[in-house]
Amino acid sequence: MILITGSESFIGKEIIKQCIEKKIPVIGIDLLDVKNTKYEYIKMDICDPKISEVIPDNIDTVIHLAALSRDSDCQGKGYECFALNVMGTLNLINAVKEKNVKQFIFASTEWVYEKFIGNEEKDENDIIDISQHKSEYALSKLVSEVNLKQQFLNKFCNTTILRFGIIYGPRKTNWSAIESIASMVKHNDEVTVGSLKTGRRFVHVQDIVNGIIMSIGLEGFNIINLTGDKIITLNEIIEVSMKIYKKSITINEKNPSVISLRNPSNKKAKKILNWKPEINLEEGLKTIDSFI
Repeated sequence: MILITGSESFIGKEIIKQCIEKKIPVIGIDLLDVKNTKYEYIKMDICDPKISEVIPDNIDTVIHLAALSRDSDCQGKGYECFALNVMGTLNLINAVKEKNVKQFIFASTEWVYEKFIGNEEKDENDIIDISQHKSEYALSKLVSEVNLKQQFLNKFCNTTILRFGIIYGPRKTNWSAIESIASMVKHNDEVTVGSLKTGRRFVHVQDIVNGIIMSIGLEGFNIINLTGDKIITLNEIIEVSMKIYKKSITINEKNPSVISLRNPSNKKAKKILNWKPEINLEEGLKTIDSFI
């Protein structure tokens, strides 16, 4: 039996969809009013001290997604961010201890890596300088990672920390650069970006969820990046979008020399989970067409 916090989120809904398809029993926890689901749903705040009372005794794995999960939601709101992302996680950990859960999977982020120089690749063994973080969101995730390691050393259950890359997919809001640029290409005759060479290791939500499910049952303490196979630049997003929509548009590049690259490796995920991203950019863009 799988318990998912943040079950009504973008990632949560995709996990539930794949679990139902694979006939994996699943329970969702979130704050939204949800009715008539194909799965058991519990409306509950992860910060509620009584959360242990609603968690069944037969849960094998907890997948913890519930959080303020965007930098913009946390910026300038350090108290609110840490109250949910850090203290809420600790509250859930305490509840899980009472239920003999076998595994705790924590949704972290590639943003815990504080700085990339050029196109350098970073992996899970890189030392992170917490003092260099300016993002409340990234800091809250990193603190929870450290808390989980400490809990594991004190006989907490098997713990898996998954650092997600920049996720995109079929959704109407909270777009990444992929959805935003594809929408501009689809509806406009020109697109303005900073540097066309700026890029990220974008990863489709279906691939992320496939990685989450493949990590179920992993023993011990593990930190694993789930990121795309390569850096996708803004220029590539524009070119593939123009191909799909059969358009030729004007491209305005405001700051061509200000290039931002983030390159977190996914080699460990491939080795330990036997996971790899299956959806390429063109295929991924086609899945978002009706949402942009």
